[in-house]
Amino acid sequence: MTTPIALRARAEAEAARLPPLLARAEQLAGTVLLGEHGRRRSGMGDDFWQYRPVQPGDPAHMIDWRRSGRGDQQFVREREWQIAQSVMLWVDRSASMRFSSEKELPEKGDRARLLALALSVMLIRGGERVGLTGASLPPRRGNAQLERLATIFLDEDVSDYGTPEARGMIPHARAVFISDFMGDITPVRAALTKAADRGVRGLLVQVLDPSEEAFPFHGRTVFESMGGTISHETLKAGDLRDRYLQRLSERKDELAQLCRLTGWQFNCHHTDNSAQTALLWAWRAMDQGALR
Repeated sequence: MTTPIALRARAEAEAARLPPLLARAEQLAGTVLLGEHGRRRSGMGDDFWQYRPVQPGDPAHMIDWRRSGRGDQQFVREREWQIAQSVMLWVDRSASMRFSSEKELPEKGDRARLLALALSVMLIRGGERVGLTGASLPPRRGNAQLERLATIFLDEDVSDYGTPEARGMIPHARAVFISDFMGDITPVRAALTKAADRGVRGLLVQVLDPSEEAFPFHGRTVFESMGGTISHETLKAGDLRDRYLQRLSERKDELAQLCRLTGWQFNCHHTDNSAQTALLWAWRAMDQGALR
């Protein structure tokens, strides 16, 4: 039984992790936004965005005659898109995400949290609403929402592998799922199918440790799940390498194919690579039409 003193100590320890996570997310988001132009696009709104030359099919009432009168070419006055999207996040917090093969590398869960929160920072700055799948945190704007997201991300799950939460999907919203996707793929398939049925498109980001790609094991080895519920001992780990790598390749192919069928996009990120690379991919995938 957990005593009040132990519970308070744990709460204080968790609270101490919150500001550094938010600061890292803000910093990471800033490095990407410095080189990007945000999510500005033409559409229904009140604010002027840009002039562009008239194109075939443009109605006459869209032509800005004052701007066109300065020369021989006609121009259309475009307004900035002002309809906010709702972006739903699912971040795997299961035991498998607490794996790291080296002290110098972040845990998969730490990288997943950082990517999700940094992306949330960028989306909220861009005027979007961000929340979680399920009913725990509906999409909202503002810094208070970022703090709520960070608090939930730091809460770990005791299960070995994460199961995507597909409840509470807002029709025609957008979604981002981040996990190692090393568990049963059936719930992933069900979640994306349900999302597609509701017109929800999004991104599937697989986060892996480099050792999970290389399988650098030889001789006697005990493989154990991070939750401790699965264990396998072998005297010839090297003999398992080819079969393991084949199954990993098949899993990636299956995830990519599932995304193609449901209108999502898939990306695999390794924790020894820069978090900025994965965040930039996600941001551009959204900005180039994946989430519009």
